[in-house]
Amino acid sequence: MDALTIFPKTKEQEVLYKQLAKTLQNHVVTTKVEIPYDPEFVKKIKKGEKAAKQGKQGLKVNLDKLWK
Repeated sequence: MDALTIFPKTKEQEVLYKQLAKTLQNHVVTTKVEIPYDPEFVKKIKKGEKAAKQGKQGLKVNLDKLWK
């Protein structure tokens, strides 16, 4: 038998999945998994997006030459 991992998008979905498992008499193991991004990484990405919108930075890659 396989184990399933479900990632509900809302609190309502989480409650529904738990109720379903309980109704079907399945064993339920709940763990809270948060995968936060490194704040420095987020800062760099936002800075790059802002610069690209202003036309200051960015890199354009010619897709025809990419695989040669």
